[in-house]
Amino acid sequence: MNIAVTGSIATDHLMTFAGRFADSLVVEQLDKISVSFLAQDLQIRRGGIAANIAFGMGNLGVRPVLVGAVGEDFVEYRSWLDRHGVDCESVHVSTTQHTARFVCTTDEDMAQIATFYAGAMSEARSIELQPIVERVGGLDLVVVSPNDPDAMLRHTAECRTRGIPFVADPSQQLAFGEGPFIRDLIRGAAYLFTNEYEADLVAKKTGWSPEEILDQVEVQVTTKGKDGAVIQRKGDDPIEIPVAREVRRADPTGVGDAFRAGFLAGLVWGLPLQQCGEVGSMLATYVIETVGTQEYDLRSADFLSRLEQSYGPETSEAVRRHLRAPRD
Repeated sequence: MNIAVTGSIATDHLMTFAGRFADSLVVEQLDKISVSFLAQDLQIRRGGIAANIAFGMGNLGVRPVLVGAVGEDFVEYRSWLDRHGVDCESVHVSTTQHTARFVCTTDEDMAQIATFYAGAMSEARSIELQPIVERVGGLDLVVVSPNDPDAMLRHTAECRTRGIPFVADPSQQLAFGEGPFIRDLIRGAAYLFTNEYEADLVAKKTGWSPEEILDQVEVQVTTKGKDGAVIQRKGDDPIEIPVAREVRRADPTGVGDAFRAGFLAGLVWGLPLQQCGEVGSMLATYVIETVGTQEYDLRSADFLSRLEQSYGPETSEAVRRHLRAPRD
């Protein structure tokens, strides 16, 4: 099963603030906001939603095709992804712009304030999927994650035209996107991924009720933070996925990307939706336990042991038959 993951490829500049943002925000004065926070440290990490998802899949032994646009400063990052099982041959390299950049500060409540510089990502709108289909011998699924808006619309439209199943993962782009844009991204998707807040945004901006959203997509997956995730399909009972056991909590950045990576790996392995969600939840804990979205060290034996502790031997044995972590 070949999966292409389209979307942002970026570097993350991650800082922590020893306090609470909420203590410095005056609700009645938000229209005049002018505040700064003294960060304790700075971590510069590899990131971008598509790259994070692809990295997670590669760590589980699945070789995804990464599709996005970067600058000429991508050389070392490309080597890193190659070593972790990601096919980077379809990444477009800009000759004029830098790779995108995500700057994020996290407070002691795990609340975050972030800024994103698009840079070379704007050139993703020039990427066509058909040459990628021909290069890899076909695509079974295309993930359309946050990217240049025109690129997201182009990839979605091409999937519909060519009959390629796609995953709608609009995420951060929901904040600025209007109803027609969001409806175009979602209509006909094989899977729709959002968190709870984003699910409400989808309903509000599209004008669709939760039931009508399920009329538009085959499967809706909603992550709920500490409350796990829920998987819904029209006519079926919701599937509740409890969170996996974590060792510690360091930084939440990229947790949702890791969940998607694990879920997609489960699809590649032919697992039922329940177990796909459990693999996703387990991989997400590896990210929350480290600072940075691609800094975790995944070993097959450890992953399977933790998976069994959280979800039982049936899921662990189902994954054991497929898992081939490149770091083993």
